[in-house]
Amino acid sequence: MTLPAAFLAAVERMIPRERRFNDPLSTLAFGTDASFYRLIPKLVVRVESEAEVVKLLRLASASRVPVTFRAAGTSLSGQAVTDSVLIVLGEHWNGRDIRNGGAQIRLQPGVIGAHANAVLAPLGRKIGPDPASINAAKIGGIVANNSSGMCCGTAQNSYHTLAALRLVLADGSVLDTEDPLNVARFQVSHGELLEQLAELGRQTRADEALAAKIRHKYRLKNTTGLSLNALVDYDQPLDILTHLMVGSEGTLGFISAVTYDTVPEHPHKASALIVFPDVETCCNAVPVLKQQPVSAVELLDRRSLRSVENMKGMPDWVKSLSATACALLIETRASGPSLLEEQIERITASIAGFPVEKQVDFSSDPAVYNQLWKIRKDTFPAVGAVRRTGTTVIIEDVTFPIERLAEGVNRLIELLEKHHYDEAILFGHALEGNLHFVFTQGFDEPAQVARYEAFMQEVAQLVAVEFGGSLKAEHGTGRNMAPFVELEWGHDAYQLMWKIKRLLDPQGILNPDVVLSEDPEIHLKNLKPLPAADEIVDKCIECGFCEPVCPSRGLTLTPRQRIVMWRDIQARRRSGTASEALEKAYRYQGIDTCAATGLCAQRCPVGINTGDLVRKLRGLEAGHSGTADWLAEHFAASVRASRLVLVAADGARRLLGAPRLAKFSAALHRVSGGHLPQWTPAMPQPVRLQQTAAPQPDERPRVVYLAACVSRAMGPACDDKEQAPLIDKTRALLEKAGYQVIFPEGLDKLCCGQPFASKGYAEQAGRKCRETLDALLEASRGGLDPIYCDTSPCTLRLVKELTDARLQIFDPVKFIRTFLLERLDFEPQDTPVAVHVTCSTQHLGEAEALIDIARRCAREVVVPEGIHCCGFAGDKGFTSPELNANALRNLKDAVQYCEEGLSTSRTCEIGLSRHSGLDYHGLVYLVDRVSRAKVRPA
Repeated sequence: MTLPAAFLAAVERMIPRERRFNDPLSTLAFGTDASFYRLIPKLVVRVESEAEVVKLLRLASASRVPVTFRAAGTSLSGQAVTDSVLIVLGEHWNGRDIRNGGAQIRLQPGVIGAHANAVLAPLGRKIGPDPASINAAKIGGIVANNSSGMCCGTAQNSYHTLAALRLVLADGSVLDTEDPLNVARFQVSHGELLEQLAELGRQTRADEALAAKIRHKYRLKNTTGLSLNALVDYDQPLDILTHLMVGSEGTLGFISAVTYDTVPEHPHKASALIVFPDVETCCNAVPVLKQQPVSAVELLDRRSLRSVENMKGMPDWVKSLSATACALLIETRASGPSLLEEQIERITASIAGFPVEKQVDFSSDPAVYNQLWKIRKDTFPAVGAVRRTGTTVIIEDVTFPIERLAEGVNRLIELLEKHHYDEAILFGHALEGNLHFVFTQGFDEPAQVARYEAFMQEVAQLVAVEFGGSLKAEHGTGRNMAPFVELEWGHDAYQLMWKIKRLLDPQGILNPDVVLSEDPEIHLKNLKPLPAADEIVDKCIECGFCEPVCPSRGLTLTPRQRIVMWRDIQARRRSGTASEALEKAYRYQGIDTCAATGLCAQRCPVGINTGDLVRKLRGLEAGHSGTADWLAEHFAASVRASRLVLVAADGARRLLGAPRLAKFSAALHRVSGGHLPQWTPAMPQPVRLQQTAAPQPDERPRVVYLAACVSRAMGPACDDKEQAPLIDKTRALLEKAGYQVIFPEGLDKLCCGQPFASKGYAEQAGRKCRETLDALLEASRGGLDPIYCDTSPCTLRLVKELTDARLQIFDPVKFIRTFLLERLDFEPQDTPVAVHVTCSTQHLGEAEALIDIARRCAREVVVPEGIHCCGFAGDKGFTSPELNANALRNLKDAVQYCEEGLSTSRTCEIGLSRHSGLDYHGLVYLVDRVSRAKVRPA
């Protein structure tokens, strides 16, 4: 199928070129979601307004062009891929409006679920749905899939907490149920449609057998098919329409905004892990617990427990559990500690009569309950991490009636064994009878596809027919279960769904073959290949959890897309298919614009650092080993040269003036192809190092101060209110706190190796790192003295390479919280400060500590939402300034009420200052300003 020329021409006139994609790299990159299906769109359009959606739908309707909507692309059933036009949400769908003290919240579809909860948290509220993907999934997808999760059950899902909806139908018409004028106009323009919906509702409610079936189905978690409960729960057509949109997966319209009734977020919680001797005992305890004040009850079969038993932090007794053991992870939440204790007593007493093999009693200690939930959350990644390269991880979710849960669990286990899914695990939300089973599957050969088809046919018969359960509880029908909707619902209900579809989408342009399909084999078509690419990334399941923290998201590729493209390039190379054009495009989009800071690894369920792949690829292209060797051997000269460059730049500023120099350097940057850095007013002045006298023995405790190479070369910007170099400010603070500051011998030649590693010169990086660690060992008297490194990326590099346990290396945050807080008195300032938590600070586990220290120093602290990595990435801010600009595109608005910013990396601070309009400094500047040495008793 090709797209009509008239349609394409109209889209070109409407959408700017930078938001239209039809090149092979972009369409393949966007052709992937979290499911195991792949369709390559003919055209990808990034939309930034509802008006654009309206125009696109009118064009698509006129030309009969199918369209599919995508928010985050974390859905699992193939509902966010298409071979036609993919409409992707851009940046400007992030509106939030908190109402009635947090009782309601109005959200646009581009808001990440966790961000909605973050703004509600100070009010003690949250949205009802809590999918496992909430840190990446967006509201549009959460509503369109009727996602739920571990705690929300059925009572708090989107369907039951929906207060209002703004939507766009297939014909481009807009309905906002909060706007009386809009509603009145819609009732006139679409009166016939509303009457037909009302009539369908009347007919459904009058059909006692069908109405009873619908009510029975929705007492369980159920996202199979369209939300027919709207026809029996409501009699007003607007209510029917808005609730039909929930769970419709983009097949009935576009969700432009949603208003939720929020739910309480109780601050006090406790968890317990109870291991029963067998599945029957475990499942029999579930109905009892359902009557108790529990917020979550998660079931884990023996395979699930076995999959994580060797992981760090797992209790030793997990390995010795019996072969038939089955566990429940129980959580209870309350508004206060006394009520929490009362609830724990009630819950414990309710199941006291059940035999138990092992248990961890209820604990409100975060260290204990976080460890318990880590067991649950690590089960899915555990399967992904051990799968054979080339296979995918499939996670299905079904619902059994809770009264038959034990039988359902055992029958599912039998099916998994029958079809030789030996690695499969089973876990789920027991209170709702909702089970997830995870297994690995290859689709490379017909026999593999046949095995999967035979298994799914038996699962469908077991769950839908024999047990009367749900084939999709919370992941959406998608393509995956579309052929089985009629099997689960029966002929009458299935035909009713088709009537709704044809009424609201008469031309069938909205996400065809999703939820409802006339192709009985649609679930076996367009299966996604996962060819081997590199051992660093071969375990990637393409879930997209990494994407929100990537600084190049929206500029070029995300980590998921980088892996998708590298897999395809490697497959082409092996098959002899031409890949030169893709590789050329990938060099910039995949390699050059990757910050390689590794934040993606923190979000990845299987711990993949895409930056490691990028550094490896840079290493393969690194053709200047001789130059790298010379720079490593003459590093002091390199630092001096950097100072001279900054001296020249500062002289040019004085001579030409800042505006003229900025314009001139921007032209040079373009002409040089990005090789010459671009001068900005945030560019540092050179540091003029003072000679330090040799330390004399005294009674003060010693600290070895490793000033990073950037601190030794780069001072404050010319217009910065703070003109003291970081190295001087740090030394002054340490001495104020009563420390004798020791610099390592030959400081100017020392380097952690990061500048070499980021360019792919691993050997030179390792050599410099070892040289520095040796110098620190000597300076610290064999590890007797703590070592302070003033730049967090350098600290991270040294800590990761450290093998000598005698060395104690601290970044600014850890050193201040460990040693200085007890030696200083603080008088917090009134002026608000912005805090940027660098990638390395996050990797070091010091993010919360940095914010805590900032709050000790200032009465108001702002941590900009959604800015995880600044994208400066060493020197990328100089050579690829568009990456830094993209990562910080929303910074200025977020910090507009602040008067300064703080961080722990001088290079990051250059970009932060440029794109915020504030002066960003190292943390020590603020700490030094608001602190004084404690008066010690005589």
